[in-house]
Amino acid sequence: MDAFSDLIRGVRAHGSLFGSSTLSPPWALHFVDGAPLTLCTVLTGGGWIVPEHSPPEPLRARETIVVRGPATFTFVDEVGTRAEPLACGEHCATPEQGGTRHRRGWTDHGEDAREGGDGGRGATTLIVGAYPVRGEISRRLLDALPAALRVGAGGTADAVLDHLAAETAVDTPGQQVVLDRLLDWMLVCTLREWFDRPGGEPPAWWAAQRDPVVGDALRLLHADPAAPWTVAGLAERTGVSRSTLAKRFADLVGEPPLTYLTHWRMALAADLLVEQEAATVADVARSVGYADPFGFSAAFKRTRGVNPSGFRRAATAASPSGPRTGRERTAPVGPGA
Repeated sequence: MDAFSDLIRGVRAHGSLFGSSTLSPPWALHFVDGAPLTLCTVLTGGGWIVPEHSPPEPLRARETIVVRGPATFTFVDEVGTRAEPLACGEHCATPEQGGTRHRRGWTDHGEDAREGGDGGRGATTLIVGAYPVRGEISRRLLDALPAALRVGAGGTADAVLDHLAAETAVDTPGQQVVLDRLLDWMLVCTLREWFDRPGGEPPAWWAAQRDPVVGDALRLLHADPAAPWTVAGLAERTGVSRSTLAKRFADLVGEPPLTYLTHWRMALAADLLVEQEAATVADVARSVGYADPFGFSAAFKRTRGVNPSGFRRAATAASPSGPRTGRERTAPVGPGA
């Protein structure tokens, strides 16, 4: 298990692809739900993504932009468009407005395909996937992202776009499941390319994974965070001296190995406290490597500012439906949802 796989495992599409929108100018789609992460990709045509608090970003054919919530954003045909913004959210209908046509399904049969006299050629086709990001584990991934990140065409995600285009062209059983998984694949490819972009500044844990020593140490910690790790034990497993590992890890990750492990354990514990309602604090403590629940509670409060029971009460009170299991279906976002 690597750090990135652990951090992104809680970011999954579940019915979140609202469907492609076939657009002709002028248009302005205002995505009002403020999802933690929203992936926007254009199969044909182009437009502009305008985040609420960030500069506009062009989005051309086969390019992708990931927008981080809770701020909202708008997709427009051009900056300063004369189109009235159409609010797109969980309960958005499917109106026609300002020359814009939205469709909930995946095909353009009949009237939709015939309008404009060109069979749909020249229109912009936008696909949007909104991602729920629950829990402290995935929050660490969000913290490494800007308000909007853009990845151009021609990268590893192009193959996924081909599959998306093919799948959205037909109505077949099991289509939503396929589209969800394609969106997950698309998100992973997009984030990897953005982290690896020339001149970029990826998070420390991303760059450290490439180091032959620190990368091995990170994989060991993520594979078995509950193990009784010591710096000496990690050094032995990675084939270097204790002092070499300690210095190299701190230089690349920004904190000592056991400090990183403690923060990771507390993130895991925070999610377990919320997701496993029946688990006691002692159960959670054992799950993340603490035989003594008092020692675990002290470490949790030191890193999170509140004891485990207080954290659980606050998280439960903040949830409109009580304790979360992590398996809820995400409401679709966008026109026609």
